Amino acid sequence: MHGSRIAAVGHYQPAKILTNEDLAAKVDTSDEWIRSRVGIRTRHIAGPEEPVDELAAHAGGKALAAAGLAPEAIDLVLVATSTAIDRSPN
Repeated sequence: MHGSRIAAVGHYQPAKILTNEDLAAKVDTSDEWIRSRVGIRTRHIAGPEEPVDELAAHAGGKALAAAGLAPEAIDLVLVATSTAIDRSPN
């Protein structure tokens, strides 16, 4: 047995960005109020055409590239998420 290790990590963010100003146009808030309380300026929003498994695949591809590995070199991928693949009303 050769053991396990993290060879690289990857990330992916959807292209669509929602700013605090965008939120302030929809609800009673402001950029300053949000930033002063939670520190968030922008957030990336996945559209219905971008399910969570595809976002994970993009991140995985970046991790493979960073490690210099081909997909065939991977024996196991573990994913933990609290986000369902299929969207549901909330």
